[in-house]
Amino acid sequence: MNELQELYREVILDHNRQPRNFGEIEDADRVIEGVNPLCGDRMTLYLKLDGSTVQDVCFKGTGCAISVASSSLMTERIKGASIDETLDLFEMVHEMLTSAGDEPPEELEKLVALAGVREYPSRVKCASLAWHALKAALTGAGHEISTE
Repeated sequence: MNELQELYREVILDHNRQPRNFGEIEDADRVIEGVNPLCGDRMTLYLKLDGSTVQDVCFKGTGCAISVASSSLMTERIKGASIDETLDLFEMVHEMLTSAGDEPPEELEKLVALAGVREYPSRVKCASLAWHALKAALTGAGHEISTE
């Protein structure tokens, strides 16, 4: 097993078993639902903003290990980041998930573990669900997104 596959397995399992930032934010500024009807992933993302900074972020929902782990990793990484930084991060993660074989940027840190999902093309939507919900929440693109 290569290093990226091992990291993928370890990080996905850890964040699926013990998701970070799992729950609701009662006074959230933005709430958006994400649905992947192909495999049944369903999540709600809660954002609390302080000006142009993500002050707090949480998620709730059910889904496969990849979907839950990706949501957990995302919330860990964006807490305290600016909206612009967060949208740039979305673009980097999206590129990593959808490009074949390119080496993930080092600045993604633990998020590079999600690159392992490229080995399973049908699971890319699982890994990207939370990220698309995040982008929609930050750009005001609706109250529910679907990865169909």
